[in-house]
Amino acid sequence: MTLMLASVTGVEEAEVAVRHGADIIDLKDVNSAFGAIALSVIRATVDLLARRRPVSAVAGELEMDPEAIARAVATIADAGASYIKVGLYPDRRREDCVRALAPLARGASLIGVMFADHGGADEALIALMAESGFSGAMIDTANKTDGRLLDHMNIASIGRFVQAARTRGLMAGLAGSLEPPDIPRLMLLAPDVLGFRRALCSNKDRTASISGDAADVVRALIPADSRALAASERASAKIDYRFLAARGYSPGKDDVETDRVFVRDFVLPIRIGAYAHERHRTQDVRFNVDVSVLRSDRAAADIRDVFSYDLITDSIRMIVADEHFPLVEMLAERISSVLLSHPRVTGVTVRVEKLELGPGGTGVEIVRRKAAEVAKVHHLYPAIGEADPKTAR
Repeated sequence: MTLMLASVTGVEEAEVAVRHGADIIDLKDVNSAFGAIALSVIRATVDLLARRRPVSAVAGELEMDPEAIARAVATIADAGASYIKVGLYPDRRREDCVRALAPLARGASLIGVMFADHGGADEALIALMAESGFSGAMIDTANKTDGRLLDHMNIASIGRFVQAARTRGLMAGLAGSLEPPDIPRLMLLAPDVLGFRRALCSNKDRTASISGDAADVVRALIPADSRALAASERASAKIDYRFLAARGYSPGKDDVETDRVFVRDFVLPIRIGAYAHERHRTQDVRFNVDVSVLRSDRAAADIRDVFSYDLITDSIRMIVADEHFPLVEMLAERISSVLLSHPRVTGVTVRVEKLELGPGGTGVEIVRRKAAEVAKVHHLYPAIGEADPKTAR
């Protein structure tokens, strides 16, 4: 299950965030990117929530001084925070800071935060965090005026970070000026935590107060049971027809109203082909994808009411990121399987064309519909990655 983290300034905003569905209350000074909040505010918020929600707090924008960081973390732990987020900025002493926190990690849940606009994810550092007893790793942005997480890292790179954390037993968190349209895209990766500030505030001003209406939009986009289908090879259409029945769909019903969401002439360089010489180079492949989507029960008003075309392009990017496909048919089947895993999708047409074999494209087009006999759901959003990630404690 992916948890919604709401960054707040104190007890008032914490209460609003809890009322509107936040799973984790995160305390920070929003006048800076990673500013620490007063210890009195941490204590008051912990007392207010009285175990209703876990409280996290940031250690602040500290230099990579191992002793100073250890002191700051110990003080926040004493104030009662359930999680302590430690900013790990690129520095020759960064690894020493992680090692210095190992004794504190035995009694506190530490989250090491790397920054997409300051070097991105460091897999060696993730491994060191795991060895040092950290509970999780997170990617955020340090400069809140210079773009969102997805402006600094592509979906495949973010997916590799999530997988690197997960394989080492760490929670994987994502944040960084996220907006509502980013949520369905990042849910493909099934992170343990998605963190928000700007998206929760009036007029998307991160220094303004939290808006209950804005929080409701974010909450609605993170299903209560969002965990992954297993790996792409094992992805299959596991759909809750009880859920779909509420939208007017039932297995075998032919007159259900659907919309078409499509992607045209989407070209990526990928490794594909059955010949040996094709295994060690990329070649351009064109994708045309049509997805039949159950119509919403109301006119589209915001991102909650639509199936975003980003889900198509991001799914393709994730599937082809680190794998060679010997056959275009295999790739087309993989894409259709992932897209059919979404509960609103009833059918897909996938065309895959290799563009370097002649004057035109050569490839395959497949048409697949959701199997009527499939009648059980585990997840509302599929994930392209490994199963059984560590859940938040």
